[in-house]
Amino acid sequence: MRQDRTDSAMTDDEWMAEAVALAIREKGSDPANTPIGALLVKDGKLVAASVNHTAEHCDATAHAEIETFRAAGKAMGEMRVEGSTLYSTLQPCGMCTMASIWVGVSRIVYGAGRDDVHKMYFEDRNLDTIDFVRDAYKDDLTLEGGVLTAECAKLYYGPDDDVPEDKQANQ
Repeated sequence: MRQDRTDSAMTDDEWMAEAVALAIREKGSDPANTPIGALLVKDGKLVAASVNHTAEHCDATAHAEIETFRAAGKAMGEMRVEGSTLYSTLQPCGMCTMASIWVGVSRIVYGAGRDDVHKMYFEDRNLDTIDFVRDAYKDDLTLEGGVLTAECAKLYYGPDDDVPEDKQANQ
């Protein structure tokens, strides 16, 4: 990851390509490793980036987005990064979406969404991150999905893959 990147002209596709590259570099491309990559960008500058560390840290909250927020807090010296954009290779869960609100994220941009991957990656009930934003009365946060969907979805089990239940995190 090019931490010194300051090109404010980078597009959403370019930032997402960076998130995909980070996920593959850190976690590989085996869906069993759940290679989720996340970046936090403010004013065209990369603030922080991380991948999920749930298994490595034995921590159910160590999602890529949360790990990125933790790194951003340390880098910035405060918990809020107002007006930032979160890029995630997979649609953020409810926990990560609510954390985005607390961080002050203005945009969440994600690659693979609920319909692009196996159901194991999302809550059992059909809750969607947009529900969390709407229910939090957050009108200054936008969600944009479908950025490099195919590239991101390749990192995860597909909707029709036969994944043993003991390998499914949300079962």
